Formats: sequence, C-alpha cells, structure tokens
Amino acid sequence: MKVLIINGSPRIGGNTSIAVDEIAKTLREEGIEPEVVQIGNQNIRGCIACGTCGEKGKCVFDDAVNELAPKFEEADGLIVASPVYYASANATLIACLDRLFYSTSFDKSMKVGASVVVCRRGGASATFDELNKYFTIANMPIASSQYWNSVHGSAKGEALKDEEGLQTMRVLARNTAFLVKSIALGRQQYGLPQKEQHVWTNFIQD
Repeated sequence: MKVLIINGSPRIGGNTSIAVDEIAKTLREEGIEPEVVQIGNQNIRGCIACGTCGEKGKCVFDDAVNELAPKFEEADGLIVASPVYYASANATLIACLDRLFYSTSFDKSMKVGASVVVCRRGGASATFDELNKYFTIANMPIASSQYWNSVHGSAKGEALKDEEGLQTMRVLARNTAFLVKSIALGRQQYGLPQKEQHVWTNFIQD
C-alpha cells in the first residue's frame, strides 16, 4: 500500500519537510510505503481551462503535474503539505493541485486524503480548509488527527521544537494508515459505494 506525499514548500529541508518526514517515518512503521515529491521549487503554471486534458487524457503543460498523475493513480492515499504564505497555501502547490485533480480522469473514490500546513503563527486553519476542498470534491475520505494538521515554526528547523505539532503528524500518519487498510478490506468484502451518473446543474438556466 502506498501514500503519495506532495511537499509544496520551495525550501529543501525546511519546516514543511520536517513535518513530512515525521509522517513518512510513521507510515513506514505502519507498513505503508510513502513517496515524497517536492514541487514547491518547480516551475508549475496554473490551469488555463483549455479543456485539452479531456481530449488527450493529460494536461497540455507537460511538467511535474503529468509526472505526478500516475503516482496519484497508483497511490492509496494523498497527503499534501504546504507552508503558509499570506494566510494561504503556496501558489505553486495550488497550481499543481488544480491541474492534477482536473486533468486526471481516473477514479479517486476512497483514496484517503489529508492536508498539512506549516506556519509561523496565523493562517493555518484557512490554509487547512483550502487544501481539504480538493479531497471533498473527489469522493476522498479525509484523515484527521488529534488537532488540526499544523506544525509551527519560522526559521529553518524551528518545527522540531513544536512537540505537539510533530505528535499531531504521527497521529495523522497512523490514522491515514488505518483508513487505507480499512478501506482495502472493505473494498474486498463490500466493494465501493454505489455511484450515480453525475447530474450537472447550472445556476443560470435557459
């Protein structure tokens, strides 16, 4: 079983990496294989709503998003981690997730999702909510922890002093592992929930 972890920070070995490393270590202890991909330092542009992905099955911009797509499809869960910039997630991460979720047509139902935010002081809850919206539109159950999934630190390495934050990461990893394993067992015994054909309703009607 695998969990893909996307690190949205541009800083190698920064505080977001400390949070991600704590999660990855705990997932391994739980028998889950984590794969960490850092994209915050890459040149990833936003979606232009061209619709080409619907024809080609991949995004027209051939960058890290298309490299992440098969990893996401193979994974049993997805964890996204972001530093907090101006009370929101790193713009590079948002551009990546917009295109990753929109351009991929594979079924994401029952893949476990979780978001992690790292900040100096404020903006953690707003960023946490922002990232969770990607999961709730894709039939993905969200893994929780004993507190909102945040770690605090400003200067490089300060996150190591946030003992509660690091504990929250470990609990999150264990809960993610439990959900991944439980969903796998449920899929074998009961199958996935029944699906309906999607009904598209616009707010403005002719």
